[in-house]
Amino acid sequence: MQPHSENKLGGIMRTTLGFLVVTFITFSFLQNCVTQAKYDALQALYDQKSKDLSSLENDKSSLQRSVDDMKRIQEESEKRIADYRNLLASFKSMIDSGKLKIRIVDGRMVVILSSDILFPPGSSTLSSKGIDAIKEVTGILSSLPGRRFQVEGHTDDVPTGIKGFSNWELASARALTVLHTMVKSGMPEDRISAASMGSSRPSVPNDSVENRTANRRIEIVIVPDLTNLPGIEEIRKLSE
Repeated sequence: MQPHSENKLGGIMRTTLGFLVVTFITFSFLQNCVTQAKYDALQALYDQKSKDLSSLENDKSSLQRSVDDMKRIQEESEKRIADYRNLLASFKSMIDSGKLKIRIVDGRMVVILSSDILFPPGSSTLSSKGIDAIKEVTGILSSLPGRRFQVEGHTDDVPTGIKGFSNWELASARALTVLHTMVKSGMPEDRISAASMGSSRPSVPNDSVENRTANRRIEIVIVPDLTNLPGIEEIRKLSE
């Protein structure tokens, strides 16, 4: 009986040991599965938080650029207002005497002189009063540091009556006459240019004598400085 009992006990022990081994293996497997699941969940959470953080950083950078752009716009606006006031003050005597006007045209500061004051009818030769007016204007404009100017010739819609000499040619000849006079009066050549608009850009409808007189004019445009324009760097990169 004893050997049989020992064999039975041994079988029970082996069975129990086998159960424990299986249980241990099963527990270890389940433990590893839970740990992996937790790891995967944490990894997914980390990845999402990283994306959220990256998005916040991008939003912050974009917001900062917008703030910087707004500051530049405000500074540029304040500067342009100050420039306009200074220009009005500089030309006050000429404005008061009716020799010229200062206007904002298409967002640009413009000195407007009547062609009837500067030139005889149908002519591109400056009168003596016209020469004096251009010299006076040049002295003021040339003192503005770093600014460039474009002289634009404008006419009404009445043909010149001169064969082969349209309003385009008349406006061009007058603009170039003013340009050369300004250069002779001290305006550096690299700060000035000329253009002919003919009758294509009337300031008022050509439906009366007074309006046609207003449309016969020389405009000296103060070319705006765009170096501080928001987005100019992106535009420059696109153009390269």
